[in-house]
Order: sequence, then structure tokens, then C-alpha cells
Amino acid sequence: MSTAPFSPDWTKKYAADPYAVLGVAVTADERRILKRYRQVAKQLHPDIQATQAEGGREFANEVLTRLVNPAYQRLKQDKGRSETLATLRFKVRRLSREQKLSSRGDLAQQLRDSPEPEVDVFYEQALSTLSENQYSSHDVFVQQTTAIAELNLIYLRRKMGDPVIREKRTGLVSSATVQQTVSVTAENGTSAPVSGPPVNYAQRHISRAKAYIANKKYAQAIQELRDAVRIESSNSDYHTMLGQVYLMNKMGGMAKVHIRQALKLNAQNAIALKYAKQLNIDLTDLNGDVKPKKSGGLFGRFAKKH
Repeated sequence: MSTAPFSPDWTKKYAADPYAVLGVAVTADERRILKRYRQVAKQLHPDIQATQAEGGREFANEVLTRLVNPAYQRLKQDKGRSETLATLRFKVRRLSREQKLSSRGDLAQQLRDSPEPEVDVFYEQALSTLSENQYSSHDVFVQQTTAIAELNLIYLRRKMGDPVIREKRTGLVSSATVQQTVSVTAENGTSAPVSGPPVNYAQRHISRAKAYIANKKYAQAIQELRDAVRIESSNSDYHTMLGQVYLMNKMGGMAKVHIRQALKLNAQNAIALKYAKQLNIDLTDLNGDVKPKKSGGLFGRFAKKH
């Protein structure tokens, strides 16, 4: 641990984003937040830091008591998480309106430019990369926490176009999936049910899958995506997403099956083409119009980091 002292400026600098302080996703539920808090608190605990130099022990103790513990206190309750997200969204809107929402970090830039279907998965992968050694030293803490805070703002900016969302134990889901009918006041003053749009059951599975992915519950995400594929077996995007999650779950064989199927259904599916190249899938027997792209895709970006 670095012997550099704790900076009083950090209390103000990182106060707005306790998610960045803990190194946890803005989509995290209370269980995931608690798990991450315990990991960080254990790393910074005086008993673990006993062999470090005095400056390092002081730094760890100050960060734990003045940043990490308060961040957890704010996020452990629903009300605190709701207020924090509201504050962050307001900040995103203000910075966007003033054209001051920057993305200086490499990962934040890539998230800003990611295709819409890749946003959630890329965000989780980028966050995992940044938070892995977040508290390994003074300098790394400053660099990684600042990068995570920036990543969170870009992610929220990308999600601004979504319907109003609410937190679930498995993450954030669209409120449109919660209630398919609403009540309006009729002319006689009574409430009359009004039918909502037709239920898209496949999309419900996709929404739940995204929530599971956000919380790294890949087995559950796979099951939801398989259900979506059963309902809409000719949807190339669904097969692509299923292939992505299989790959995240280290099931390369199944990933190849669904990426191949995605390209059979849509030979120009750009995301599927990226993963086909990464998985070394032979495209010649799929469709004569399938041409590999140069990009290494979502996981290729992270492979280059190591």
C-alpha cells in the first residue's frame, strides 16, 4: 500500500458517487453492494494492513472510515440508492445540456461508442477491470475511482433513453414490464381499466436476462435467453446475446452454436460477426454474404488490456 496520505479533497470529490467509491455497478442490488463492501473492508482492515508501512496503514484506515463506510451506509438502503441515482442522473442531464460530459478514459470512450446491444455487457466488463485492483495503492485508487465515476456517468447517459426503471434484487428492469394495464379516471369519477400494449413475452425474458447479466448471474441469464429464443427462434439478436453470455460463462462451444445461428438468420449482424471472428467460426458454409469484420468485438477490447 502506498505511503501517500489521504487527501481531504477526496471526501468532496467522490461524495456524489458512492458506487464509484465501492467499485460497484449503479445497477447493483443490496446483496451485491454488501458483497463488494465486505471485500473492500477486508482488504483495508487494520489486521490485513498490519505489515504495511505506517503511511500505508494510515491511508487504508482513512479511506475505510471516511469514504468506504459512508458509501456503504448510503447504498445499503433502497432510499439511499434511489436518491444517489437521482443525483447522478441530474448531473448527467446538466453536463449533457452544458456539453461538458466528457469521456477521457479509454473504457469510458469505448462505452460511449458501443452498439446499443453491447452497452450493458461492456459496462460490467469495464467495471470489473477497473475495480479489480482499485485499492491496491494510493495512486491506483485515485486513477481507478475517477475512471469508474466517469464510466458510471457515461453508462447512465446511454440509458437515458430507456423507460423509467426501478431497482430489483436482480438489478434494474423496465417499469413497463411490471404492469401491463393501467387505470384512468372515467368521466363518472370511477377508475376504469385500460389495456396496455400487447405483451411481448420474449422481451420480458430479455429484460430479465440483462438484469442477471448486470449482477453476473450468467446461468440465470442463459436460462432467460434460452426462453426468449424458444419464443422467437428466428431473432438473430437474441441468438447473438445468448452466444455472448455463453462466452462470458466460459462455454465456448455453446457460444459458437448460437453465434453461427445468429449469422444464418442475419448474415450482416455486425455484433455476431465480431464474435464469429473471436471464436474462429468458419463463415464460408453459413452464407456467401457473410464477411468477417476487422473489429475484435467486446471481449477483444478487454483481451488487449492484458
